[in-house]
Amino acid sequence: MQALQGEVSGIQFIDEDSAEFFVNTDGWADVHYQIGDGVQQNVRLQKTGNRQTLYLNELYQGDLVKYSFTYIDQECNCAVDSEVRSYIHGDGDGDGDGDGDGDGDGDGDGDGDGDGDDTGGQIGDTGIQDKGATSAQFFVNHSGWADVHYTLNGAGQLNHRMMLLGGVNKFEVNGLSAGDVINYRFTYWDVACNCAKVTEWATYTHDGDGDGDGDGDGDGDGDGDGDGDKDSDNDGVADIDDLCPNTPLETPVDIHGCSLVMDVAEVSINNRFLIGGNGSESPGFALYVFDGDLGSSGSNCNDKCTDNWPPLLVNDTAASGIAGLTTITRNDGSQQAAYNGRPLYFFTGDLLPDDSNGQGEGGSWWLAELTGGGDIVPLFNSSTPLEPETIIDTGDAIITRFADRARDRHAREDQFQAYDHYLTFYWEHRTAQIEIIDRVAKGGDDITINVVTEWELGQPEFRAFYRGINTVAEYYHNVLLDREPADVTRYSTTINYNSKEARALQIGDRMEMEISQFLRDPPNGRANYYGTTVLYIVGQGGLVPWEARGVFGNPSTEREDSYPIPSVGWLGGNTTLPYQYSDEPDNHFMQMASNLAPQNGQVFVRGRRVHHSDFGDGSHNESSENPNFSELANKLGSQYINRSCVSCHVKNGRAPSAAPGSDLSQYVVKVGTASGEADPLLGSVLQPKSTNGSPETTATLSTWLEEDGLRRPVYNFSGNSPTHYSPRIAPQLVGMGLLEAISEDSIVALADPDDSNGDGISGRLQIVNDPQSGEQRVGRFGWKAGQASVALQVAAALNTDMGVMTSIFPQPDCGSVQSDCGVNGSELSDKHFNDLVDYVSLLGVSARRDINNNTALQGEELFGSAGCSGCHTPAFVTSAYHPKAELRNQTIHPYTDLLLHDMGPGLADSLPEGNASGSEWRTPPLWGLGLGASISGDENYLHDGRARTLNEAILWHGGEGERAKQAYERMSGAEKNALVIFLKSL
Repeated sequence: MQALQGEVSGIQFIDEDSAEFFVNTDGWADVHYQIGDGVQQNVRLQKTGNRQTLYLNELYQGDLVKYSFTYIDQECNCAVDSEVRSYIHGDGDGDGDGDGDGDGDGDGDGDGDGDGDDTGGQIGDTGIQDKGATSAQFFVNHSGWADVHYTLNGAGQLNHRMMLLGGVNKFEVNGLSAGDVINYRFTYWDVACNCAKVTEWATYTHDGDGDGDGDGDGDGDGDGDGDGDKDSDNDGVADIDDLCPNTPLETPVDIHGCSLVMDVAEVSINNRFLIGGNGSESPGFALYVFDGDLGSSGSNCNDKCTDNWPPLLVNDTAASGIAGLTTITRNDGSQQAAYNGRPLYFFTGDLLPDDSNGQGEGGSWWLAELTGGGDIVPLFNSSTPLEPETIIDTGDAIITRFADRARDRHAREDQFQAYDHYLTFYWEHRTAQIEIIDRVAKGGDDITINVVTEWELGQPEFRAFYRGINTVAEYYHNVLLDREPADVTRYSTTINYNSKEARALQIGDRMEMEISQFLRDPPNGRANYYGTTVLYIVGQGGLVPWEARGVFGNPSTEREDSYPIPSVGWLGGNTTLPYQYSDEPDNHFMQMASNLAPQNGQVFVRGRRVHHSDFGDGSHNESSENPNFSELANKLGSQYINRSCVSCHVKNGRAPSAAPGSDLSQYVVKVGTASGEADPLLGSVLQPKSTNGSPETTATLSTWLEEDGLRRPVYNFSGNSPTHYSPRIAPQLVGMGLLEAISEDSIVALADPDDSNGDGISGRLQIVNDPQSGEQRVGRFGWKAGQASVALQVAAALNTDMGVMTSIFPQPDCGSVQSDCGVNGSELSDKHFNDLVDYVSLLGVSARRDINNNTALQGEELFGSAGCSGCHTPAFVTSAYHPKAELRNQTIHPYTDLLLHDMGPGLADSLPEGNASGSEWRTPPLWGLGLGASISGDENYLHDGRARTLNEAILWHGGEGERAKQAYERMSGAEKNALVIFLKSL
């Protein structure tokens, strides 16, 4: 009974048919409970002395009661939601499991670990437990940050940030001996009350008896002096345990001696208003500005004024949390945070984090509001010039226009693996513009095919209506296109007969076709090529992504004949690619959109050449037969990360995760100050390579630390170590043009910064400045949605990743005290830049697979019921105003809302970006998820590649993703497998 009475809240046995809920608080308290499979009840508890209680009657022995509480915590003066717990009504001992200790494990020792020894378990929310002869582990059972403060045998106090894994903060102390005495307490962030808490001092005596040192002196540090405290970099972690030696002085470290990601931000944001951050004295409370400070360089609220309006003080080196923060010096010498030059204050009349009682006080005090973004300007509108439509209804015909490229082999020839790849000189004379004029759709009886090539054809072959009896490239209809006498690059043929069915053409006929490009004496490269296998449905207009049915060689089946993929599989709308049958899974992210407009075929391959070219020597990465691109040579920046786009985005896929000891050559390491401004010594992005002079700092992955099946990276820096940084792995590129085409209204409609619907998800817009127009845009691209358009994202990558200047970003990335950054001025021509942007924008999206698989369909239902779709929005219809016809008015399934979400401290970094805090990330799209490992050869997920499986990626979700993660954890093994199969079908 006493074990329960000492808790803040719980339930205790009264007699054989009753129990009592209790919460030890003077304020109000509600209990939410369910008996067995009954309906949940929500009841206000009654005050009894300094407790809140409620009797529960008519219970039977063995009844299961699930319950949680909502109550006022006097310490933080805030409402707290407890976790859901279970109670089994028992025989009078008050604990529900019959062992008399109240912990529910049945062993009688009261520690909850089931071993009966009364020492090994984690008793309560905080404490320390024996981990062996020479080690013990502190723990804090809260999902926010936690610090441990301790002394060993009366020596000086040590302070360490603990490591959060699996919802528990842990810190291990090594080198202990039997009888060692540790005095300790904790400071931790309680996410339930959104407040920091400090525990009382406690004492632990170690009972281990082994030394485990290996050098004979009994201390385990290897220096032979017997004291066990050798610490070369003075970070508080002995060298024998230090995975990150030479850490700069005063750097906060974890138990392994590696730099900590610490949230010391004084300012955060709630619905575009500023609030106190975790590093402030009142986290979550509203911040105000004072009209009396206008025109002043300091604060005019001093002395008695601060009784009601305490300033937001800065106790570290700088104000941090959002961009635009500075500090001012107050009359007493303290540092106060200011936003856009205006000092920030709390109001003592605000009793809860959501209060704004100071608004308008005295006509001089106002809520501090985030500036920039009040007037979001769409990328496109009704005045945007549009490229020509690709599907046109003329009244007497439906016209479909698309682009094609030369192919090595045929689509179904898996023995050659030579259909989806690109041959030498692919950008030269090897695309075609094709037009289908379908008169059958309007009551006519024929279809005309017009073809325009970049070079004269020697043998203009055209094939239609798949046969597939002798080969997988056999057709019923085989003709030579008619040449246009006045232009040797123009060809045509007219069809009025379905030779497969031996009848006239009808609406609904499946007309698969292929156009070969047998070039006549081209100046470079080989002459003979095939074309793309496309499927056209007569009378419908537009090409459709296709799947092969049946088995080749089995005449009783369809022999791999093509049928439309059901529309549920069209993840990228009409850009969606057919399924691949050439056994080239690593090439599937490099394909033209299926509906690529005829004028954009040559643009696409030119842009691809830019993507695959080295900005140092102009060489092409795929074949030595491809000549150097001289117009791109000698443009590599003074400081850079990689020499070409494809060096990071290999085959347009996600980069592999780094191996321990390797540099981050396929990552971008963003760096800056606490407020998100550029690092004075390094700029905004770490550039570890240089064409002249000394390179910037090099970042390496020191190791992966693993606990409870999850791993997190530990980084090491040489040279000037950044104080705030954010390593981000190169993402896949497909679908970016479609994301750009989603209207701003569609994104804004999903934002819920105040969580007004109570689902625990409060997605926020990232508002960014357009450097070309100066207008405020919705951020869409990058791990924190830092860029508004594909062009801006590409220009930013050229600037920081390769040091290539463009007309958008003509200045190199450079810190305020940094030199040798390179010269100003655009280097890459707008033509080559625009080709690259169009190439990235018009990549085809792979179709969803397993759309009839019952397990995958079950997983799709679980995806929705678990709440995953609360952030990973399944579908959009793109804007009618995007300039590219391929991207307009498309029904797409990206599974993203493009909003920022707080994913909790486990995934947080130390660098804010724009409106995004360290723990906020843009929801990544999920299309192509199941193909990523085939592209890169490495399965990894999340912004730094830490998750090796989708299961791990889900388990890393915290913050706004916590509920969905918990729903996943409650699933059976079969249900979890179904969810993963669904995700891999995308």
